[in-house]
Amino acid sequence: MTGGGRESEGGEEEVRGARRIPGPRGAADDLDLASVPLPPLPPPGGTAPDEAVPEQSQPASASASGDAPETPESDAGAPEPDPGPGPAAEAWPEAGSGPEAEPADGHPRPAAPEWDPTGPAAEAWPDPDREPEPADGTPEPHAPDPLVSSAPVVLPHQVLKALLGAWALSACSAEETAAVEDHLTGCAPCADEALRLRDAVGLLHTDGSLDLDPTLRTRVLDGCFGRRPARIPVPEWAAPYDAETARLDALLRDIGDSEWHAPVRLQWFEEERQVSRRTTVAGVIGHLMAVDGLLSAALGLDDPLDDGKTPLDPTERTETYWSATRRPPTRAVREPWRAQSHELIRTASFAGRNVAETSVSYGAFALPLQDAALDRAFECWVHGGDIADAVDYPYPAPSAAHLHRMIDLAARMLPAALAGRRSAGLAGPAKDLVAAGAPGRSLHLEIEGHGGGDWYIALDSPAAVGAPERAVAQVALDGVEFCRLVAGHISPVEAAAGQEGDREAIRDVLFAAASLSRL
Repeated sequence: MTGGGRESEGGEEEVRGARRIPGPRGAADDLDLASVPLPPLPPPGGTAPDEAVPEQSQPASASASGDAPETPESDAGAPEPDPGPGPAAEAWPEAGSGPEAEPADGHPRPAAPEWDPTGPAAEAWPDPDREPEPADGTPEPHAPDPLVSSAPVVLPHQVLKALLGAWALSACSAEETAAVEDHLTGCAPCADEALRLRDAVGLLHTDGSLDLDPTLRTRVLDGCFGRRPARIPVPEWAAPYDAETARLDALLRDIGDSEWHAPVRLQWFEEERQVSRRTTVAGVIGHLMAVDGLLSAALGLDDPLDDGKTPLDPTERTETYWSATRRPPTRAVREPWRAQSHELIRTASFAGRNVAETSVSYGAFALPLQDAALDRAFECWVHGGDIADAVDYPYPAPSAAHLHRMIDLAARMLPAALAGRRSAGLAGPAKDLVAAGAPGRSLHLEIEGHGGGDWYIALDSPAAVGAPERAVAQVALDGVEFCRLVAGHISPVEAAAGQEGDREAIRDVLFAAASLSRL
């Protein structure tokens, strides 16, 4: 080695598996800095591995002052130059040195010491990963890596537009989401498309039923009438019948031809027990049409069974219709039934207010037309539920306002039904007779939930008035369960949810409610 202990210029070092400590370099005024190539920077976000550290060679100008010849990199067989004297060379020997490696003068070289990170070599060549400490000894706060950028990803317009669907589904990465949302602030067409896609995603995740809301027709009509009132509106007392016939007709439109022959079991309460009758979907519609004929006759319309011998009792009218049908009824029965319901509503609307009190005879009893229409709405809902069960179709309860009116009709009929059962020996005797219109012993009927309310049923005389101060018992029922009891679909024992007070009065009222049912 010559040249003041500097290593022969142009030599290459290659240390595998350890950090490379370069030898001393020449003075700055001896180097041609313009001809020295700069090493490539490590990739962002990390430190390049040891194997990726570029090999460096001494500048060519330094070789002029030394005696060692220049060793090209392609000469694989040439030995590497010996590092010059200095603390770095002594602390970190050259690769390939050891007991088996002999110097040129033949004298053995001592073994290389183990690497000490606190030794003089570490001080001569500090660890690049270790943060420098200030002069006073206090550590400085960690500075962020200047090579790591937090700027959003820059993507072209077409790529961002293609990502809108994934963005609406929340399927983009964090970088893509930031890029898309940044793009939406400045691109109006993409912002409109993103809004439409988000609305569509909301429809995909709905948990509600796809069937129409039963109150949809009423709300649409109310909106239309609010803007342009009907010249001749449907009477308020006929609104439940109008709504229930429309709901049942919507169900019938959805079922296929074969389902019109699906078996349906009709149930009601008779002689202290439940009875049933089996028919088909078409047979149920025929039954409704036969009983609705009683209202048609009261309004002066054609009765579908009027041959001069048709009875007035609803059960007998139905049996007469079924027996007169030579072949099993099919879906062809829907059109005459729907036309009859439309004609009833139209005629009642044109007739005015006075027609509401027109008497409709049911044979054993009579009802005013407004109550008869409410009774037919109740039957239409109950039998619509029977059909829905047979064809596996969802069929919710009527609106709360209409259900409340149906419950009210049944509560007003209970005193007369209770008196009839007492006359037949099926109910307990009267305990406190009072004058007509005076408050008498009462049962508090509390209907909870949908269409609920409070009613006080007179127990001893149909002419008495139920009053809270004379209540001797209380029964709590759900609104739909009470209607199922009145329809004969559940027994009185199954219906009572809460009971308090006179047990005999409670039993008499529950059985009287079940006796209101019929075919």
